[in-house]
Amino acid sequence: MPTNTPEFAKETSSDGSFQRQTSVFRDWVTADGSSEFPAEAGRYHLYACAACPWAHRAIIVRELKGLHDAIGLTLVDPLRDEQGWRFGDGSPKTGDVDPLHGWTYLSEAYTASDPEFDARVTVPVIWDTKTNRIVNNESSEVIRMLNSAFDAFAANPELDLYPEALRPEIDAVNAWVYDLINNGVYKSGFAVSQEAYDTAFAGVFEGLDRVEELLQHRPYLAGEQLTEADWRLFTTLVRFDSVYVGHFKTNLRRIVDYPTTWEYTRRLYHHEGVAETVNFDHIKRHYYETHRQLNPSGIVPDGPAIDWSR
Repeated sequence: MPTNTPEFAKETSSDGSFQRQTSVFRDWVTADGSSEFPAEAGRYHLYACAACPWAHRAIIVRELKGLHDAIGLTLVDPLRDEQGWRFGDGSPKTGDVDPLHGWTYLSEAYTASDPEFDARVTVPVIWDTKTNRIVNNESSEVIRMLNSAFDAFAANPELDLYPEALRPEIDAVNAWVYDLINNGVYKSGFAVSQEAYDTAFAGVFEGLDRVEELLQHRPYLAGEQLTEADWRLFTTLVRFDSVYVGHFKTNLRRIVDYPTTWEYTRRLYHHEGVAETVNFDHIKRHYYETHRQLNPSGIVPDGPAIDWSR
């Protein structure tokens, strides 16, 4: 059986399927100070990447909540090498210089937090400048903290992307969207056996068909209100036709072939502040230049032509 790249070797099972690693930093910033990490303006820093869908959801929530003055943001270079995510030179093409420590690689934050850390370095990361360690690197938990823990310092504290009345529905939607779509495209792309790929591929389009049907009866995934479920799905949808269709071989249908889902994706894209967080140059270069086991030449395709202006 073909081997995967060293980066993902630990996440490839014996049947050739991609098994995503579990995030290891799982502490919480709390508004009431009940944790070791009480919410404070200027104390925490978000390390993210515009190319990565998991980090992109955190970037969006920070933007929507209006947390620019409360939480700093540093975007790493979209290109990742054998040492993982690296910081840029401050130019639009690369990424930001690390403003806190002058680090070259984000892995330095991981080893500073845990010298024994020996797994894949991921984004997003919430960094605590007081204890000099990572608080959390699990994107689903990061967006929950950004949604509510910093309301005292947010420009839009009234916005609640995880309202209590909708939590059961949000959690239920998140579960199948994550398995079939968010992580499903990766399970398709990084499968190293035909069987594993076929299973993941079928799941992706089972999920997208389900989204199309659901959105014909309600404007958003959890009902009448925009929630975190929508933004968790959006970061996959916005990358789908430009990257996943070709690069991850999820080519049965494109998002533009789903009329309701395509209209929904464009609505989210044009939501105030969101389009500015979408960087197709970083997205395409990250996938096509970084995953050399899938694209050995590193050539970045010029297409597709998608009209996001409507």
